[in-house]
Amino acid sequence: MLLFMTSFNLILPELNDFLTNLGGEEYKGYIFIFWVISAAISRPFSGKLCDEIGRKPIVYFGLIVSAIMLLVYPLSTGIMMFFVIRFLHGFSTGFHPTGVTTLVSDIVPADRRGEAMGIFGITISVGIGLGQFMGSIIANAIGIEGLFYAASGLGFLSILLIPGVKEPLEKKDRMRLKHLYVKPHEIFDPLVFTPAILMLITATCSGIVFVTAPDHAKFLNIENKGWFLAFYTLSTMVVRVVAGKFSDKYGRRNNLIVGLLILAISMYLTGIAENATVYTLSAFSYGVATGINSPALFAWTSDLSDPRFKGRGLATLFICLEIGIGLGAFATNSFYKNTFETLQWMYVFGAFIALIGFVFVLFAHPMNAYFQKRAVRE
Repeated sequence: MLLFMTSFNLILPELNDFLTNLGGEEYKGYIFIFWVISAAISRPFSGKLCDEIGRKPIVYFGLIVSAIMLLVYPLSTGIMMFFVIRFLHGFSTGFHPTGVTTLVSDIVPADRRGEAMGIFGITISVGIGLGQFMGSIIANAIGIEGLFYAASGLGFLSILLIPGVKEPLEKKDRMRLKHLYVKPHEIFDPLVFTPAILMLITATCSGIVFVTAPDHAKFLNIENKGWFLAFYTLSTMVVRVVAGKFSDKYGRRNNLIVGLLILAISMYLTGIAENATVYTLSAFSYGVATGINSPALFAWTSDLSDPRFKGRGLATLFICLEIGIGLGAFATNSFYKNTFETLQWMYVFGAFIALIGFVFVLFAHPMNAYFQKRAVRE
């Protein structure tokens, strides 16, 4: 996961400029929209296949697609071709994380699931932060094409590690055409309704951050476009393991009450940041919020999922992750006019969304009970 996330995120700080050079400056938000649409479409398939044919084949498919697509980006000759490649690249994140996360949830004890998801989440955060921080450095050193090739190389390297991983699913089937037929009830698992909606809310804030962070750094005369996500990674690494243990001991909901409140504060702080010091502080606070929220959401989803269909439950969570990032990116593309003032208003909007999540989690118990009973009846 560390290698995959580093590979995927290495190119993100430079994609805005890459698209601008193709003549698509006004379509920056669609960089994430095309990716999340593709990933969200593929999630129901990856979740079902994960439960039917095993975790490892899903991981293999995601890694191979990602590595190949990264080699194709430099061939983009226009905006349309770029977005076709971006759409196809999204299939990798629709498969690989679903397979790996389900695999991890299989092999850890239930009473330490929050802690395990915290540790696992560190590799995701380090991959995001390392990729974002090194992207501009590598691009400046060897050019944008070299950056894509380096990212692809990391993807192929991660493939070499998979043979040493044991397949945890014992009763697995061979790949059949019928497995590609996804029924409506296999798309969204009602058992995980509450964490899924909370993921949707937190991911909307992430969509805003992902789209605007490179430009925000430029507005503040910070040369490295991955500055925000690099410092966010430092804080989230420290917080994740401790927060995961807390969620095991005191409950997922209590963690999320704190995490969503901090998320709202961090989004507002980022919006008012007009110098590097406040901007860096806001990145740290955003990392704390993510470090608290993410392990709790993944552990809570694993807790609530039917053990026979754990892939479906986690795929539902990832669908909401992608939809949330897409909503944040779409809102940014609609209202952010490449000015510092409109960028600040986007973060105020993000703070408001996080506060909605804070109120929602306060009433999580009765809503969760309702959907659990409904799922049992169905």
